[in-house]
Amino acid sequence: MRVTILGANGATGGLLTERSLAAGYEVTALVRRPAELRFKEKVRVVQGSVFEPEDVARALEGSEVVLSALGAHSPLRNENVLPRAIPVLVAVMREKGPGRVIALGSAGARGDSLKLQPAWRRWLVERVVYRTALKWPVHEQTVQYLRLSSSGLDWTMVMPPMLTNGRAKGSYRVDGEALPRNGGWISREDVAEFMMRQVEGREWVRKGVYLSY
Repeated sequence: MRVTILGANGATGGLLTERSLAAGYEVTALVRRPAELRFKEKVRVVQGSVFEPEDVARALEGSEVVLSALGAHSPLRNENVLPRAIPVLVAVMREKGPGRVIALGSAGARGDSLKLQPAWRRWLVERVVYRTALKWPVHEQTVQYLRLSSSGLDWTMVMPPMLTNGRAKGSYRVDGEALPRNGGWISREDVAEFMMRQVEGREWVRKGVYLSY
């Protein structure tokens, strides 16, 4: 299997790179700063930007699956990463392939994502958290979901709540309709494991899926 990883220098992207290599996949990583890539000796490195179609096309050449862990670095300002990057990715994939993309999203990407939560919590998150501290990340993830779901590609968007750097538990709740009740966090390791299962899995093709403990 040949995979391209976007965001490989990030926390979750690094886990995806590590697991792809462990699975025996041929890995390409599109990064701006190759020197910072932990696995640069073991992967095909393409130096470039996810905002440039030519760079994305070079990174996707020959790949069968894209694993994206792209996202803004700071929740406090509008970095506009996904609204710029995802249209470029979709356009390149629609023109040249591959047709399969598995993207890291967040639980705030859809307007009905909290419908299983207790009323008080839904009010607090929607009216306070999503409109203040997470205003820009929610906006970016909403755009990503809308662009992927209308792309015509074989997409999967994995939508966890707060990510932690703790060890994997190996068990978590999965729901295709909304964030599981009282689901508030999950480790990056478990999210990366689930994303890797989608490389050859078909259950969540052209769907968004929520994960939480």
